[in-house]
Amino acid sequence: MEPFKNNISPDLVRCLAGHLDKQLNGFDKAGFEADILDRLEALELKERARHIADVLDRHLPDDLSERYAVLEAILHPMTEVAFDRGSDEHGMRGWGMMPLGMVVSDSGLENFEASFALLKEMTKRATAEFDVRPFLDKDQDKALTIMAPWVRDDSVHVRRLVSEGTRPRLPWGLRLKQLVADPSPTLPLLEALKDDPEEYVRRSVANHLNDIAKDHPDLVAEIATRWLKGADKHREKLVRHACRSLIKQGHSATLSAFGLNPPEIQVDGPAITTEKVDYGSALGFAIKLTSTAQQPQDLVLDYLVHFKKANGTLAPKVFKWTKLTLEPGETVSLAREHAIRPITTRVYYSGTQAVSLRINGQDFGFSEFELVMDP
Repeated sequence: MEPFKNNISPDLVRCLAGHLDKQLNGFDKAGFEADILDRLEALELKERARHIADVLDRHLPDDLSERYAVLEAILHPMTEVAFDRGSDEHGMRGWGMMPLGMVVSDSGLENFEASFALLKEMTKRATAEFDVRPFLDKDQDKALTIMAPWVRDDSVHVRRLVSEGTRPRLPWGLRLKQLVADPSPTLPLLEALKDDPEEYVRRSVANHLNDIAKDHPDLVAEIATRWLKGADKHREKLVRHACRSLIKQGHSATLSAFGLNPPEIQVDGPAITTEKVDYGSALGFAIKLTSTAQQPQDLVLDYLVHFKKANGTLAPKVFKWTKLTLEPGETVSLAREHAIRPITTRVYYSGTQAVSLRINGQDFGFSEFELVMDP
């Protein structure tokens, strides 16, 4: 797959330079391109955008209104486009918004109104989710006051920005410590967006709630309980995605929100079918479940692989398995394989590892196996 950094390319720099040349008298187009391209190849994605923003800053007018007028003038006339629709001879959009948004958050912290007006236009061409965050960090109340009416905006990108830009723990973004400590200021905004007609917005609301769940799990469980009452399939999907981490953790109040009660079952296993696992092959295991309940019960099954770490201790990783309904006294047998192969997010170590079960949030069994790495 093409590296993300290649989206901030020499061609994008030349495109930007061409648009600036039309807007700035005496613009040194060749010098602008050279200043950026001399270093671009060695940089990763965010560093590329940062480098372009720094060079752009030196070429734009110092006066904020003039600076913003230039940035707005070079925006692509077509809005409501995805990231994969690149900048072209008509204007800047997609990945081209990344360095332009940085210029706004660098330049405009003393003028929220003008900055947010420009970021609102920029987000329609891609996203300004990273660029609103310095404003939220500086004056959260002022920023949220400006953004709150956007929950009713015609643009799906603007509505999504309300949720995505205010996420407490947005990946790659500035952590919003005030909202990590107290997420209540954004809850009315999420409430207004929970039934948005666009899944793009609803998905952001779910991810925002998942962020909150890392610090306030009981609050998210309470929200899930409320939102699931009378929920259609779209809201139910949103809530389930929002609670994915809490469900994996077996958070009891969250499980109850989905009607998942403590399991009444007899568990046999997991029985390891591959006690010695060669790296690059798969771990096999099987279980048998017998209901001891007097009524049907819904069960969500996950399994945990307890991987050996460099220091010799075991660290569990939760994996989704299946959902099923058991009738009173019913017995089911299930088998599973888990591939143990190279992935970028894990280093494997030879030796004793283990697998266990998590059913409706409760843990069962602990069976060991040996992982043999390449000699």
